Amino acid sequence: MMSAERGAAAHTLAAYREDLMTLECYLAARGLTPAAVSSKDLRDFLGSLHRAGLAPRSAARHLSSLRQFFRFLYGEGIRKDDPTSALDPPRLPKPLPKYLSEREVNGLLKAARKIEGADGSRASALLEILYAAGLRVSELVALPVAVARNSSVLIVRGKGGKERMVPVGEAAQAALKAYMKVRDEFLPSKKNTKKAVSPWLFPSRGSSGHMTRDGFAKLLKDIAVSAGLMPSRVSPHVLRHSFATHLLAHGADLRTLQQLLGHSDISTTQIYTHVLDERLKKLVQTHHPLAGFKL
Repeated sequence: MMSAERGAAAHTLAAYREDLMTLECYLAARGLTPAAVSSKDLRDFLGSLHRAGLAPRSAARHLSSLRQFFRFLYGEGIRKDDPTSALDPPRLPKPLPKYLSEREVNGLLKAARKIEGADGSRASALLEILYAAGLRVSELVALPVAVARNSSVLIVRGKGGKERMVPVGEAAQAALKAYMKVRDEFLPSKKNTKKAVSPWLFPSRGSSGHMTRDGFAKLLKDIAVSAGLMPSRVSPHVLRHSFATHLLAHGADLRTLQQLLGHSDISTTQIYTHVLDERLKKLVQTHHPLAGFKL
């Protein structure tokens, strides 16, 4: 159901499977079955995870898995009730998304441009597209080569196979065009030494056929060092956060940002409202008639 009806991503399916296997082992050791388990049993199960040192966020994910599972059992008529309806989620901290300043992002882009040869062209294209479009790293490395036909708008396949259109600026378009001139150098070679055909924008010789998430993350760390930034502060997702934060700071609205990021629920996008909060404070402090008033 999660795969066919919800279109859940492979990582989500794997996480749900692992969570339900953990539940299955717990219930089997106590002679219980999902069809007969009670809310108290499930509360004891979550308590055992907490005592085992499971982080609150991971515990919340387990509860989400349980809710989906038991709602499915209820919907299919296997159970007459949903035992998870009486369970309270753990309280989670709400950390602000980590992001880089515009100056720091510009430093990264400049450092990528300084890399010589085809490697530099590819690095620049990767970073320019990632920052210009706010892509997830999995979306970036799996871009089809067909997107190069219209470099001003990317058609991105996101979570659950959902497609969205993301416009990109002139800098990213120029970096992509420069990279396409040397892309053949990254194509895997056939036995007769001719280059193989690849459907991917960023091909590689690995089993996936395209650059891996880990491969790009390592490249990004190396570029961060060259730019004088702490590698621990820089990751593909930090650049995605930077894209969103900078757009809001320059006047973008949340609904537009939600579409660009590919969020199915705007509540996910609202983590970036800290930028709006700061901007509103500055507006009041700068433009309110009594802003400079002192007692």
